[in-house]
Order: sequence, then structure tokens, then C-alpha cells
Amino acid sequence: MGEVLFLAHRVPFPPDRGDKIRSHHLLKALAKLGPVHVGTFGETKQDMAQRPELVTIAKTHALIERAKPLPLAGAEALVKGRPVSLTAFDHEAMRRYVAKTLGNHRIETIFVFSGQMGQYIPDRFAGRVVIDLCDVDSAKFEAYADAGQRRWLNRREGALLALEEERLARRADRLLLISENEVDLFRSRLSASTKADLYALGNGIDAQFFDPVQVGLQADLEEGEDPQLVFTGQMDYPPNIAAVGWMIENVMPTLRKTYPRARFHVVGRAPVQSIRDHHGENGVRVWGEVPDVRPFLKSADVVVAPLLIARGVQNKVLEAMAMAKPVVVTPGAATGIDAVDGVHFAIAEPEPAATLDRIEALLSDDEKRLGMGKAARQFVVERMNWDRIYIRLAQLLDGSESGRDAA
Repeated sequence: MGEVLFLAHRVPFPPDRGDKIRSHHLLKALAKLGPVHVGTFGETKQDMAQRPELVTIAKTHALIERAKPLPLAGAEALVKGRPVSLTAFDHEAMRRYVAKTLGNHRIETIFVFSGQMGQYIPDRFAGRVVIDLCDVDSAKFEAYADAGQRRWLNRREGALLALEEERLARRADRLLLISENEVDLFRSRLSASTKADLYALGNGIDAQFFDPVQVGLQADLEEGEDPQLVFTGQMDYPPNIAAVGWMIENVMPTLRKTYPRARFHVVGRAPVQSIRDHHGENGVRVWGEVPDVRPFLKSADVVVAPLLIARGVQNKVLEAMAMAKPVVVTPGAATGIDAVDGVHFAIAEPEPAATLDRIEALLSDDEKRLGMGKAARQFVVERMNWDRIYIRLAQLLDGSESGRDAA
């Protein structure tokens, strides 16, 4: 399909968080189809150490350190009337790389991963533009505001991002979202005059890596402790913070009346202070970043994902399912996973009694719990592997009719 310029707001290595997992696999898929040039940002020492990985996959690359503090980006955004999330990723060095790459190479396609990078598509570029927004970010910020989180700032961000999403919809030849639900939501927010070519491209799971036979139990979870609940995720991300806080406050105290030794393990990097403060109370253990989440998942009796605000397909849910674990999810966390409630996972409304019912039903029935875990793994192995996503992406890029019809 010719040479591709791939722009991602975070370096797609290592694939250790939701957005980087998706961008990592999309980049791998594109590299199989033709030469790829990569422009991306790094935020940490680990990010900036990924240059050798980029060298192995990209014809040329730019790994630029993004060091603009969020308060500075916020102040700049207010002055310029722009979204904070775009301003935070606005960097002259990236503009120079894009211009140089387009000038020196025969780029036929610009593939943009995440809306923050749409600002780097030159107006004069006449080739194909593919934009993967993943989720409808404007709706996410509106949900934060509705939940009482920094109402004015999040309401402003949502409104400005909605304008940017409309612009990107007009600019893209193909615009991708992570599920049909997100496609429908995005379409409903566009003005009547905007014609957009929208497609759903789901997430996959590396079921060979997330395979319970590949790892042992996590020793520190004290085999025999009854029972073990696990949540995994980036713990400075607002939806994860809200989900864990809700679980700690609304579910664990009541659950421990039935199971006095029940423990709830919060596993994920950068836990905020409001979550760390709960460490040690009502069976809560906050682990922070760990070398490998798989032993924690393998050691869990039940994995929980009680997300109150959820956009798109949740990798944490797919990973737990691949590890043959029963997962109790809210309807939002189940979005984009075409599994059957009560067979492959358990859906509970974000209400304490409903969540407790689903958790306790699994804890009290070993056969049901193990059966659901087995069915969950079989489902993701057969239906949500990355090879299927690679084929779907290739179909979308070449414009084949099968790509348009597949969901």
C-alpha cells in the first residue's frame, strides 16, 4: 500500500498499557504491509529507551521527549482557546519531522493514532488519511464533568474536543473507532453536514502471552486466603481511580461480612494518594507497578472491572479472560466484547447489591467459577486474537467490501 507515516502520541513500546497495546499491534500490522515511518513521543526514561525497538520496525523514526508540564499546557491552552490534551502534545520538533518525512519519502498514507496527533496532518497532504480515535474523547470528558470532576475544565475540554473530532471526521478518508458502540456515539455527535467514513476496529489479545500455563501463582497472595479479588489498570487514570474507590467503599465492607478474609488487590502503576490511603483497610492491598500482572490474575478467584466511566474495549477484561478467570464487569466495561453474560463473564449494574450478587454467586460455586473462566479463555482465543484484527485492518486500508461489512 506504499509508504506510511504513523503518528502516535505515546511510543508503542513496550505494550504495557491500553493505548500502547493497541498502537503497538497496529504498527506491527502496518509494517507487514509496507515501509513505515514513525513519529511519536516519550514521557519517561523507559519510553526514551525504546529507540532500538523503533529502529527494528521503522524505515525512519522520531522519538521526541514530551516534557511540557500539564499546568503549563493548561495555561497555554486557555490563552489560545485550544483543548489541553492537544496543547500538551503540540511540539515543533514533530512538525519538522512530519514535513521532512513527507518531503523526502513517497508517503501514500498518514495513519494517525489518537486524536492528539491529528494536528500534525498538513493541509496540503493529498494522500490517504486514516485516523484511529479509539474512543470518543469528547464524550469521556463530558462524563467526567457530569460525575463532578473539575466540572468547568472538563466541560470546556469536551466541547473543544468535539470540534476537533468534527474536523478530523471531515479530514479523514477512514476514521476508526474501537467498537460499534463508539461508532454510533461518534456519528450521533456529528453535524448533519459532516459526511464521515466510520469503521469499528476492535482490540485483540495476545492469548499466548496471557496463558495461565505460562506463569506461576503470585506467592504474596498467600495461597489459601479466602477469597482473592483483583483489579488491574493504570492507577492514575480517572476511570480506574473511580472504579477502585467505588469497590473499596461500596463492596468490600459488605463482602467481608460473608468472607471475613476476603482481599482486594489493586495492581497497576502510579496509584494516586486517595487509593494508597486505603491500603490495609477491609482487606485492600495496593501493589502499585509490578513486573508482571499475570501471576496476580492467575491467583485471583474473581477479577473485577466495575468501571463507572468506560470508553471502548477494556484490555484489562480481555487479559483476565485470556487467563481463564471469571470477570465481573459493569455494562460499560463489557462494551465491544461480544461475549455472553453468565457464560463468558458476569455483567453487573454499577450498584453495590448487584455487584455483590454476581461476585458471591461465583465465589460460592467452584464449578461455575472455573467453567466461566474456561469459557472466557476459549472465547478470546477464538474470537479476539490479534491476527483477526490484522486482517480486518488490511481490509479497511485496501477498501475491500468485506472490510466495510465486517464489524
